[in-house]
Amino acid sequence: MRQEESIFTTDAAVRLDVFLTQQLGQTRNQIAQLIEQECVSVDGKATAKSGLKLKPNQTVHIRFPEQKSTPAQEIDFEVEILFEDEDILVINKPSSLTVHPAPSVKEATLVDWLKHKGIALSTLSGEERHGIVHRLDRGTSGAMVIAKNNEAHEALSLQLQDKTMGRFYLAVITPPMKEEITIIDRPIGRSAHNRLKMAINEMGKSAKTEFRKLLPSHDETEELIVCKLYSGRTHQIRVHLESISRHILGDHLYGTSAKSDKMERILLHAYVLYFTHPTTKKRVHFTASLDRVMEDYLNKHFDPKEYNELIDPIRIERLFSTESL
Repeated sequence: MRQEESIFTTDAAVRLDVFLTQQLGQTRNQIAQLIEQECVSVDGKATAKSGLKLKPNQTVHIRFPEQKSTPAQEIDFEVEILFEDEDILVINKPSSLTVHPAPSVKEATLVDWLKHKGIALSTLSGEERHGIVHRLDRGTSGAMVIAKNNEAHEALSLQLQDKTMGRFYLAVITPPMKEEITIIDRPIGRSAHNRLKMAINEMGKSAKTEFRKLLPSHDETEELIVCKLYSGRTHQIRVHLESISRHILGDHLYGTSAKSDKMERILLHAYVLYFTHPTTKKRVHFTASLDRVMEDYLNKHFDPKEYNELIDPIRIERLFSTESL
């Protein structure tokens, strides 16, 4: 497989690893791996120093390692494709589907499905999972964009960093919010009490979420809300809701136990995804329809006519300031 390359020019003094993290949208650890594999050169000279101090107008050349090939697991599911061209794939991820393969994951993943479909992934850091620009938790359904080449991945990763890419989530929570608009801006880190959970942690990474009320349930004990992330931390919506004593139905990690909550899935769905297409430069919006479980629950516990009007994608986008779009 042919190696792919990228070339960048510095415009200020900066550390090499910091510069590449900003340009590629990867973690510092992933950038360090690229440098250790001698994939990076500065002004034509290979370097293995992540902390190399760059000067303005220096040229940084990256030769991405070839994609590591691993056999795909057998799949027994389908994934709805919302859009596809030569650069990107937009899907509606089902609930209970894990995105990335891992030693602890025994079932087939989204990456396995992509392999079976013959859909190419970008190869940043030489790992197949890096075609995934952003992730969704296993139990969360909804819109995801996948980069099919490194150029698209780099462009989308930058949008993810500067917040010009974003999503609006629908969730059913209990109890209802007190205010029409609730903004939580509190840092998130690993929980000290349960390693499976994240928690509000002043030493953690900054995280901001905006919640807006949409519709109460028939008995007014639950509420349909829409959420917007201004950062992308693990379990962010769930952690911020827990911090104000709310939880999403079906969330047995941050909410009630499985014994008292019989939901088949967590009722959290990435409903609208927006970004600038990496090649056409046009602003695009995609809406991921609700699955049967979430739609049936809403039809039973909420007014169908009213909630369908309230979740109109254009209306939802107008709920938030134009600056957030």
